[in-house]
Amino acid sequence: MADSLVIVESPAKAKTIGKYLGSKFIVKASMGHVRDLPKSQIGVEVENEFNPKYITIRGKGSILKELKDASKKVKKVYLAADPDREGEAIAWHLAHALELDNTESCRVVFNEITKQAVKDAFKTPRKINMDLVNAQQARRILDRLVGYKISPLLWKKVKKGLSAGRVQSVAVKIILDRENEIDAFVPEEYWSITAKLAKGSSVFEAKFHQLDGQKKDLSKEADVDEVLKAIKGATFKVAEVKEKERQRHPSPPFTTSSLQQEAARKLNFRAAKTMSVAQQLYEGVELGKEGTVGLITYMRTDSTRIAASAQEEAKEYIDGKYGSTFVPESPREYSKKAANAQDAHEAIRPTSVLRDPESVKSFMSRDQFRLYKLVWERFVASQMASALLDTLSVDIAAGSAVFRATGSKVRFPGFMKVYVEGNDDGTTEEEKFLPALTPGDKLKKEEIDPKQHFTQPPPRYTEARLVRTMEELGIGRPSTYAPTLETIQKRGYVAIEEKKFMPTELGELVIEQMEQFFPEILDAEFTAHMEEDLDHVEEGSEDWVKVLSEFYESFEKRLEVAEEEMKEIEIEDEVSDEICEKCGKPMVYKLGRFGKFLACSGFPDCRNTKPIVKDIGVTCPKCKEGHVVERRSKKGRIFYGCDRYPECDFVSWDRPSSKPCPKCGSWMIEKRNKQGARLQCTSCDHVEEIEENDDNDEII
Repeated sequence: MADSLVIVESPAKAKTIGKYLGSKFIVKASMGHVRDLPKSQIGVEVENEFNPKYITIRGKGSILKELKDASKKVKKVYLAADPDREGEAIAWHLAHALELDNTESCRVVFNEITKQAVKDAFKTPRKINMDLVNAQQARRILDRLVGYKISPLLWKKVKKGLSAGRVQSVAVKIILDRENEIDAFVPEEYWSITAKLAKGSSVFEAKFHQLDGQKKDLSKEADVDEVLKAIKGATFKVAEVKEKERQRHPSPPFTTSSLQQEAARKLNFRAAKTMSVAQQLYEGVELGKEGTVGLITYMRTDSTRIAASAQEEAKEYIDGKYGSTFVPESPREYSKKAANAQDAHEAIRPTSVLRDPESVKSFMSRDQFRLYKLVWERFVASQMASALLDTLSVDIAAGSAVFRATGSKVRFPGFMKVYVEGNDDGTTEEEKFLPALTPGDKLKKEEIDPKQHFTQPPPRYTEARLVRTMEELGIGRPSTYAPTLETIQKRGYVAIEEKKFMPTELGELVIEQMEQFFPEILDAEFTAHMEEDLDHVEEGSEDWVKVLSEFYESFEKRLEVAEEEMKEIEIEDEVSDEICEKCGKPMVYKLGRFGKFLACSGFPDCRNTKPIVKDIGVTCPKCKEGHVVERRSKKGRIFYGCDRYPECDFVSWDRPSSKPCPKCGSWMIEKRNKQGARLQCTSCDHVEEIEENDDNDEII
């Protein structure tokens, strides 16, 4: 018979831990939180030191009963929720519901779900950390006060169903501020002059650098003409060659934020998907004979710290696989990215570097494998020697002008043999080879190419860029990035177009009201300061009731003013030319989380909705009668189908081209990745590059 009951959050985690602990332990899942503030009321006694009124979450009664019954049959109950504020709060709520003794050491935490880590954790159980619990309670109550006090105002004055959130509102404002920057942006003209030069059979490029010994901006065509006049008939001769050795260091192991950013760049994952797949890898994957094993450490962290044992294992692996030259002279230590970074957990790393991705690939889903490979490669690279690059800078004189050519080559790849961090514009650092050049070498002029350019507005935020900005501003914490991005879309405050956030009219209206009446809520510095206060509560250096009192004092005054002075705003729907086929009333444009759609103006009597389809100007390759239109799936993903559906069932995730294959005459599809765009035949092996205009290129 079992002596102990262990309670974790999820069945997957319960299954993994249960295999490690053996028959003396019963392991059950609470399925997340069991108690929370009620949805029907604010649930906080503001006058009574912000005392929260917790209730059992609807649907959790049967789970709680099962846990209570099990707890009565054992000598000891262990609470093994996740090792963070949220996990500590779940443990505290469970202890309260199961009437456990507060003085008992019942809390068990582990940063990774491996046999050794779990067994070690059960050797050293501790008491529930009330500082952690109070930090979670303070955040929950803060968010409840903001949401439940401002939302009714917005319902009354703007639109029913609206709501405001503490961190979400700041995120929407960041997106709106960027949109305003883009609208206000005035493009400025500038030019470049590129010379194609040759030494023997080697052709390379050099960019205009200076004129008459001075750097010169090419801001208009007259400046270009001046340079072209200066080099007319001139001999291009190598004036100076500078060689340098440059070290390139690896990126640190992943934090929650950097994992979300890199998974977006390299795997095209949304933040929520990254966290969901990471959770699966953390909780355990069935590895055949080895059984269920947690493959990565805890995935909510902003620390880059690594355990000494993991570093040692990585060092031995790198030495054995790549040789001693790939091992750094001393173990790498990465500093905290920000002063407010929490260092309670390690960085995200594989639980064992010996489980290389290929060796466990067959046991994982495609998404699990791709994310695990990313974590594994990033960690291994972070423990490797720096790369050595030889860089070459060559100044080439032509009359009174100087052109400059740069080149680089990798002398020693170091960590780059395993992994190189991506960047937001999708480019990678490529080797640029220059021929052997020495001062005095005469070069053949192949071509001079002057080009006009215009400065581009700042880009809209992708999920990755927004997460990075929130992290830099100190808004939110590792556990809040993904839910925040999901919430602002669900509420219709922002929409995603071409994987970038743009504010909706509704989002603009809400932020306008919030800016006028609750400026602190939208102030990034104020929000970051609140996060620091919550960190101090967690550290035990700040009282949580005091933090809430200081916030509420000014917030209450703002509420009174808003109640009196906020004007009612009527949002009118834009009427379309479409007529509802069900009731004959005009359809209006509505905005959902994936952009605009059509809805009947007779709502709620008529609930007919339909997507806005966009004709892409291509005849259906299947029926030859209909036209291909752009549609969205229920999850918001764009696909292409025939407008004669259901008569014609043509559908494609890739955009069909109007151009037939020159080789076999079949239809072709557009394929795009970071290297560029191409047309690919659906029947034969023909592939051709798509030449895109500079005007359409996205400049990041």
